[in-house]
Amino acid sequence: MLPYTGSGPYCYANSLAMAAGDQLLPPPGVIETLTGSPFGFQLIGGTMPLFDPYGWDPERGLDAAVDLLGLRCTRTAGGSRAAASARLQRAAARGPVLAGPVDMGLLLYRPGTPAPGSGDHYVVVLAADDDVVLLHDPEGHPYATLRTSAFLDAWRADAVDYGEAPFVMRSEFVREREVAARDALWQALPGAIAWLSGRTDLPVPAGTLGGADGVGAFADLVEHGLDPGTRDLLGSFAIRVGARRLSDACVCLELLHLPGPAAIAGELSRRLGALQEPLVTQDDKVLAAGLRSIAPGYGQLCDALRQAVKAGRPRMASSHPGPLG
Repeated sequence: MLPYTGSGPYCYANSLAMAAGDQLLPPPGVIETLTGSPFGFQLIGGTMPLFDPYGWDPERGLDAAVDLLGLRCTRTAGGSRAAASARLQRAAARGPVLAGPVDMGLLLYRPGTPAPGSGDHYVVVLAADDDVVLLHDPEGHPYATLRTSAFLDAWRADAVDYGEAPFVMRSEFVREREVAARDALWQALPGAIAWLSGRTDLPVPAGTLGGADGVGAFADLVEHGLDPGTRDLLGSFAIRVGARRLSDACVCLELLHLPGPAAIAGELSRRLGALQEPLVTQDDKVLAAGLRSIAPGYGQLCDALRQAVKAGRPRMASSHPGPLG
């Protein structure tokens, strides 16, 4: 499979790579796979389709990736605007700060803003004072500046429906242990299996469905007509990030010399990516059929990963020098 290289909404993976850059992390595609995001589908509240696992969110994904990569960081959240601003300024004076989730629609350097509630996002703060925040926005805005008051509005993330408190940030990344990328990926497989199996230990909104059941229910919704907001979510974000996640998962599984699971992830990626055209052209019959063709793949990938873990790590996939360590 030819790996995808190009733009895409990988905000938290790219932000983690930047914030912890002196720790020589693997490429963002590996980081994204370590978050667990490729391994499932969820129809939140029975209406919002996202190609990531049932019960998953970026905060859980980031925590998993940081740990698997052998890193430690300081994570803080909550407090008043003034306290959060002071905390951010102190941390940024010591090094890069991974800030988020933030409300993308309130980052006023972005064209089309303000548009509150138009998406969650992560950025890396480079410097901050009472007047201005300097940051790298991984969605194409290096060295962006924003008035501190406006940044705090975005960082409060009132419209973001995950996380226990506003003003979340991670800083002071240090390496606790040396972990090669292949070792981290192998250690991530039980988590991937758990996501694909449908974790029931996490709270989800009423009516949320996951995996094949969620995909099938969403195909039914497509056949009854998509509302414009859902169509825009799919076209601008969900399909393209879902296809890229699965493509990167395929590459990572190939790095572990697991051709069976890799082939399933690759086929899921190809089928999902192919849905962008019928979505945009509003050929909903083809879109619904394409979704139904994808649905069984999540169970197949879960079974293949279970068999791989049960068989044990392939000898060729053990750590050795190479581009991923």
